[in-house]
Parts: sequence; structure tokens; C-alpha cells
Amino acid sequence: MSGVVVLTSSALTDRMIVHTAFLRALEDCDTRIWACSAGNPRFQKMWDKAPAVVEPFPSLRPFPEFPHNYLRRLNEFTWDFRLRDPSRMSAMRHVRNVQQRAYVRALKPAARIMAKCHFHEPFEDWLEKMLIRYSRSTEARERLLAERPAAVLSTGTFRYEEPAVVAEAKRLGIPVLCLVTSWDNVSIKGRMVFKYDGYIVWSERMKAELLSYYPHSRTAPVYVVGAPQFDLFFNRGYYMSREDFLRPLGLRPERPVILHALGVANGVEEHYGALDLAARVARGELGDVQLIVRPHPFHNSRDLRSEFRQFGESVSVQQNDVSEARHIRSQDQEAIIDWVNTFRHADVVVHLSSSVGIDAAIFDRPSVCMDYDPKPGQRLQELVREVNHRWTHYKPVAESGGMWLASNPEEVVSGIRGYLENPGLHREQRRRMAEHVCGFLDGRCGERLGAAILDFVNQGRPAATAKMA
Repeated sequence: MSGVVVLTSSALTDRMIVHTAFLRALEDCDTRIWACSAGNPRFQKMWDKAPAVVEPFPSLRPFPEFPHNYLRRLNEFTWDFRLRDPSRMSAMRHVRNVQQRAYVRALKPAARIMAKCHFHEPFEDWLEKMLIRYSRSTEARERLLAERPAAVLSTGTFRYEEPAVVAEAKRLGIPVLCLVTSWDNVSIKGRMVFKYDGYIVWSERMKAELLSYYPHSRTAPVYVVGAPQFDLFFNRGYYMSREDFLRPLGLRPERPVILHALGVANGVEEHYGALDLAARVARGELGDVQLIVRPHPFHNSRDLRSEFRQFGESVSVQQNDVSEARHIRSQDQEAIIDWVNTFRHADVVVHLSSSVGIDAAIFDRPSVCMDYDPKPGQRLQELVREVNHRWTHYKPVAESGGMWLASNPEEVVSGIRGYLENPGLHREQRRRMAEHVCGFLDGRCGERLGAAILDFVNQGRPAATAKMA
């Protein structure tokens, strides 16, 4: 069987490649991994253990701002005005209109006309051909020519790095599979301009969304495999006892643990909510409880630890000291064990419109979702409300009954108390919520991902783009 090249440019995709049964499912296939973190000495041992050939990601260059990136922005605006997705339109109003430069926002009138005249698909077809002609990675082309894989799997189709390799593969006529790696990517992220020869998603809901937003996908195979990273939650080899997990944090196993998990919530400074909760825990408002503050894996915890030190021994900030560029970070076994046991041993999880509500639900841990901007002044209050009650991916979760929606800090406290008194409250709703997002909750999604790739290769799928000189 011809080989497969797997691209990974994020710690969040590295973990599903390294720490699940994905690579074992491909053991009869000559698999090569091109990973951005493979050149980082911190993760050399992790990659050395992978049952595949692992190589650093090829060098690449960006698209020119004019005309390439400028036309990409025009294409995104055109599809925004055509699809009118509540998530994208809300983010445009509250986030992108503030962050984007005036010359980019000036594209909107033309985009409105193009959308109204049904020019969105012809323009994207033309733009794809233009972008493919511009080579961003000579090294990727040379390596693909040398390897001649049967297929390329991209796990970062919405990121900066991987489309450079995808374009080279398409120019050479090599079929490319797209793995949509998160439940919010289709509705929230910028357009995937390139057309892929096959798609892999978590759930039937994601499949329906993909077919609606990307017309080309209706003629390509779409595999539903579940969320591979959550296989780790079913692997008892990563489990620690409650005592062994809490001891290094200075916390006691017999006392309830509240977890406040911070995310990357569209500019909302949610750590203000964690500071308020820490102060209430320190004052004893919730009884004899303890609080863990977990920074997002991409964020450094040094500043957080200094801010939360004032609250005493009942409040602990998990250590996450990172300094290197985001794209070369990864998560080794120690980080995975920390992630799994943080949610496994939490009694209640608090968050702001985050996917960690799903992490908690898989372990049947109740969660309280903040339905407000916790920063004084609440400048982004309307955005938070829209995320929970209008955004395509999050509205069904926030309104599922599987989590406690809190419109102010006092309701956060009420939610925590309610779940501590009755941990089984909303259990069935939590389970349905997790199944809605993940598709499968059996710990075998990595195997299905590998099987999908093998099926795609064995079917001899033709490339969507003919070979180009």
C-alpha cells in the first residue's frame, strides 16, 4: 500500500495522533508525520515513540498581502453575507470590525453585491486556482515528489501552515483529506478556500453543517469518526488517584474541588470571573471547598499564579509555563495525564462558553457556564449572550439543559452549590449534550480515523484538482 503523509501544526492535533490508537490503525500503511513540534527538543522523546516516520514541518512562506490575502478576505466577506451564519455575523460585529484594518473592512460593499448576485461560488473557484498557482513551500513540493504518497491528511485546514502543503499536493495531483478538528470550525473559522477530496468530521451534526456551508463536499466522501482526542478520557492508563493528583497542587482529596477552566473566548477577559470565584472561596461563601484555576494550554500561567496567590491555600493555579511559539508546542504524556485527571477529579467545572463543558460531561462532571462578561464594565456582555444563545455550534449546548447557565456571579455560586448537593442533577442532559457534540463516546475514535484514511486510500480516490505544472 502506498504511504500517507499526516500534517499536524498544533498541540491539539498532535495529541490525537500520538496518544490514541490512530497510528496503530495505520500500521500496515507507510505513514509519515510532518509535525511543527517535531523540531522542538522538548518533544523529541514523545515523537521518537510514535510508530511512524516523524519529520519536521517543511519551511514555507506567507501569501502576499496584495492581492492574495486581500482577495481571501473578500471571499470570506462574500460567503458571510451569503450564508448569514449567526456566529460569523456576531463575531464580525463584536470582534472583527474592531480588529480589522479599514482597508479590509472596505471590501464589504463589494462582497454584499457579489453575495446577492450569487457570485460566491464562481469567485471562490477562481480564487482557489489562483492560490494554488502560488507556491508557498518549495520544500514541501520536493518532499512530496520524493515520497509520492497515496494521500495527504491535513488536520489544520483553517491554520496558516498546512494549506501551504495542501496546495503543493493539489498541484501534483495527490488526493488530500481534510480532518475538521473541532465542532466549531465550520461555522466560526474563516473559509477553507481549497476543495478537498474527502472530509472527516466528529458527528452527523458536523457533517450536515459541512455539506451546507461547503457545496463541493456534497460530491466527496465524508467520514464520521467522533472526536479522537477524547479517546484519552477512556484510557485508564492515564488515570491517577485523587490523592496523587491533588497533592502536588497543595489540595486535599476529602474536600470538594471546583475547577475554573479558562479558555480563549473571543477577547473576553474571563479570568475576572475566576478572580471573583477565588475571592468567594477564600471567604468561605461556598463552604469547605477548594478551587483549581486551569489556564488554556496555549497560555502562560506565571502571571495568573501571582494574581491568585492572595487567596491562600484553598486556591491553586495549575502550572503551564510556556515560552516558545504556539505552533511548535505540543502535549507530552505528563500534560495529557494532567488534562485527563483535572476533569476526572473536578466536582464542578466553571467556564465561559467553552468546550470544557464537554470535557466535564464526558466524565459526568456538572458544569456552570457564565452567561455574562465577568470584566467590570461588561463591555462584551452582548457578545457573550450571543455566543450562548445565537452561535451555531454553542446555542444547542448552552440551551440543552446539560449545564447551569449563570447570568451573574451570584448565580455561579448557586449553580456550584446546587451541583455539590446533587451531583446527578442534569446527568441525562449532560450525556445527550456530549453525544450531540462528539458523535461517539466509546474511546475508539482514533481507530475510526485511521480506518477512514485506509478506506479513502483503498478506494483510490482521484484528486479534485488536476496536476498542474
